[in-house]
Amino acid sequence: MTSVLYDAQGPRAKRRNILYTVLFLAALAALVWWVYKALDDKGQLAWALWKPFLSGTEAYSTYIWPGLQNTLEAAALAMVIGLPLGAVLGIARLSDHVWVRVPAAVVVEFFRAIPVLVLMIFGLALFAQYTDVSSDDRPFYAVVTGLVLYNASVLAEIVRAGILALPKGQSEAALAIGLRKGQVMRLVLLPQAVTAMLPAIVSQLVVIVKDTALGGAVLTFPELLASANTMAGYYGNIIASLTVVAVIFVVINFSLTSFASWLEGRLRRGKKSTGAVLAAQDVVDIAGTAATGTGPAGGLSGAGDAGGAQK
Repeated sequence: MTSVLYDAQGPRAKRRNILYTVLFLAALAALVWWVYKALDDKGQLAWALWKPFLSGTEAYSTYIWPGLQNTLEAAALAMVIGLPLGAVLGIARLSDHVWVRVPAAVVVEFFRAIPVLVLMIFGLALFAQYTDVSSDDRPFYAVVTGLVLYNASVLAEIVRAGILALPKGQSEAALAIGLRKGQVMRLVLLPQAVTAMLPAIVSQLVVIVKDTALGGAVLTFPELLASANTMAGYYGNIIASLTVVAVIFVVINFSLTSFASWLEGRLRRGKKSTGAVLAAQDVVDIAGTAATGTGPAGGLSGAGDAGGAQK
């Protein structure tokens, strides 16, 4: 028995797959045991090292929460600025005007080719030499600047690819009923492309959250990872501190992707057809409101009259 995607497994294939599953689980269990044994031999599982996180709130209130606030503030500001900037650059790259399309392409390709850490370091030097920003605030501004420049360029390519993935008939039909190019983009193409682009956009937002750690590692930005390193120096529990930080990052990014999956499903359900069937005169009325009284409306009117005559 076969299906569209694959051949149904026979008895031998089923036994082989069961064997592979058992071997994989055994190897995974051995790896977990090896990691546990290595940490235990080094004393990394001692209660004294994990006690600050499992009893009391001093570690969270003094180190974890302030670092998490800085991480979320930098990531949120970069998202708020980067998303619309990326959308503008992506749409500009699709412009029919060379003086709009070429500069946008240069900006996108330039900043997309530079590592985000280099952009952060450059931003720190820029704010130090040419602005009056205090030394305490420079790392924050530098991190946000680097994240915005790099991720806006990547988001611009996502927007451009999402719009180009739509069938050409969408824009041709909109132009045929008299919509201008700006209206076609705003009312027809973008609403449809958003659903297709959403997974890639959310993946890039997750990258923004994680890349804030680069500022803590190099620019002394007091984000979550930098706070964990400071805490580890105080308590002497680097493995425990990094484990807690990793769990927090997983929770944040999993929440973000889960929300995006829910939103994508809701958008897809909202765009499903109601199944209503329009009569010929309904089509004439709709086309008449979109056109100026001639053109497609007139053609449909004739078709409607012909249909009425046949009835």
